[in-house]
Amino acid sequence: MNPQLSSSSFLVFVFVFVFLHSLKPASIYCHPLDPLTPSEISAVSNIIKSSHLGSSKSLSFHYVGLDELDKPDVLAWASTHRWNKAAPPRRAFVIVRSEKKTHEIYVDITNHSIVSDKVYEGFGYPIMNFEEQEAASALPFDYAPFVESVKKRGLEPEDVLCTTFSVGWFGERKQGRRLLKIQCFLTGETVNFYARPLEGVTVVVDLDAMEIVEYEDRMVVPVPGSTGTDYRAAKQKPPLGPRTKPGIIVQPEGKGFEVDGHMIRWANWEFHLGYDVRAGTVISLASVKDSEKGIFRRVLHRGYVSEIFVPYMDPSEEWYYKTFFDVGEFGFGLLAAPLEPMTDCPANAAFMDAYITDRDGLPIKQSNAFCVFERYSGDASWRHTEFGIPGQVITEVRPEVSLVVRMVSAIGNYDYVIDWEFKTSGSIKLGVSLTGILEMKGTQYTHADQISGDQHGTLLAANTMGVYHDHFVTFHLDLDVDGPDNSFVKSKLKTVRVTDDSSPRRSYWTVAKETARTEADALVELGAEPAELLVVNPSKKTKMGNDVGYRLISHGATAASLLSDDDYPQIRASYSKKQVRVTAYNKSEKWAAGLYADESRGDDNLAAWTARNRVIENTDIVLWYTVGVHHVPCQEDFPVMPLLSGGFELRPANFFESNPLIKTPANKQVHLPNCSRNS
Repeated sequence: MNPQLSSSSFLVFVFVFVFLHSLKPASIYCHPLDPLTPSEISAVSNIIKSSHLGSSKSLSFHYVGLDELDKPDVLAWASTHRWNKAAPPRRAFVIVRSEKKTHEIYVDITNHSIVSDKVYEGFGYPIMNFEEQEAASALPFDYAPFVESVKKRGLEPEDVLCTTFSVGWFGERKQGRRLLKIQCFLTGETVNFYARPLEGVTVVVDLDAMEIVEYEDRMVVPVPGSTGTDYRAAKQKPPLGPRTKPGIIVQPEGKGFEVDGHMIRWANWEFHLGYDVRAGTVISLASVKDSEKGIFRRVLHRGYVSEIFVPYMDPSEEWYYKTFFDVGEFGFGLLAAPLEPMTDCPANAAFMDAYITDRDGLPIKQSNAFCVFERYSGDASWRHTEFGIPGQVITEVRPEVSLVVRMVSAIGNYDYVIDWEFKTSGSIKLGVSLTGILEMKGTQYTHADQISGDQHGTLLAANTMGVYHDHFVTFHLDLDVDGPDNSFVKSKLKTVRVTDDSSPRRSYWTVAKETARTEADALVELGAEPAELLVVNPSKKTKMGNDVGYRLISHGATAASLLSDDDYPQIRASYSKKQVRVTAYNKSEKWAAGLYADESRGDDNLAAWTARNRVIENTDIVLWYTVGVHHVPCQEDFPVMPLLSGGFELRPANFFESNPLIKTPANKQVHLPNCSRNS
């Protein structure tokens, strides 16, 4: 053998070995909570199409998502040296419609097989997909009565646009047809078609038959004009609004966070960022590092938006059914808007894509579905100035820097901005912001002085009524505070009278702690009585003997539903009367309005689960928190609504031995030149 050839062959072998070895972690390592990849979605689609359902001409996909491992299996996997472990078997949960039936299918992706295929026989229907809504919206234009209605109003069909609305449920005893309603609008001179409804026209479509089954043109009211409705920058005319000076974010040492697949690591936090076509952002395995102990401690196993209930307050024929469940009927993740760099998210943001599924089960990329960035608020995380020591002024300040995960879902007219903000203090702050366009009703009124009686809204412009409505955003928060066995504690603040002349004081308040034993004990109406709400781990104590815990703090937007208990939308969303609920952990209890929210009846929702009154003391529990807004529109909400924000915070309460930031060194100051011409 030629020695030189032998040496070259050896070098090639070494290079190939090293190269393949370097690829090994990337090819094997896959977190069990990672969302389905495009290739996995395609595999799932092919597996189902190769089954008996493949011959069905009406086969349509409505939900394709990860069937995550059971919680103990996820935790066991995460606790091992996972880099050297192959990924656990991957499964998908799929909901399809075929021959007017709903199929629940579990697919073993790893072994390329269907585990189970069950026909759902209960009430309600799955999320509507894009394609069927688009097809339904086109039907009126070939429907003679609708064309006549358009002509009667002196409009051109090419200037009319139609869109879809869920129909709700209003006491029907039997499961009927899978329906949606169509409302139409005038575009033409503006893209803000929501401001120009064809009031009085209602179209009902049977989605399975894809045909119009009901039609009504009940009245003719003026279509609002287009003046002042367009929100595009190019359409604005002087006088223009205020202009601020541009700013810039500089990170001289680069980004402070690491994105490793779907794992995010930053400062003293690590967590998994996932995606679901229904929930959107899913935060899992959030753990905070205890610097004193040198270990990461668990806080949140899994959290996401579970449902958004939006009932409108107009009982008229054209409006009574507008009682939407945006997550379960339309898909919060399905409608994730592509985030714009430098506007939706700052210059220091990193972006991540997601994948949805079309009607045929094929993957579609959603670009820039999430952004992750460090927020420099200009606020202090803690500070103190001391004047009390003679001859000295002592000031210590540490800046507030946090990590934000943001997603925006554009559900029809409204845009929802959801922020998960992680703080070095150990807090997780949830922000819910509403913007976009109001649902507007056409009216004959052109001035508020003309209005008599209850018109169910505010006159925003001539012939334009902004209808009263609510937003209830319910979060699923599977807290694991230092472990899975937790309890829910209400620390009630009680006034105590001083009656024994032991003090010049007449009263004080103290804390009376109540640990909820069952789900009924944990129902909370915020504001009903002063109390601190905590999730604690009764088996973990601080050195001082206090239960390790996290406190729930509301940041505005604490409305509860005002609808009567026997009103059909309220029956479906009966959980919305209490802002805080706690349930015993159950993997199947994910969606506050039930798995099938469209035309649901409230028999499988969060309130029904809590009515079981299971034991929740010192066990694995889930906290449910509802951010609520009663929205009375005003003229400043027109034509586009400025951001309205609320939310809540999960804040350490005796979780650490002391302030975890006390030893945080101050950042080195960076001075930038003032680039202004006037400097």
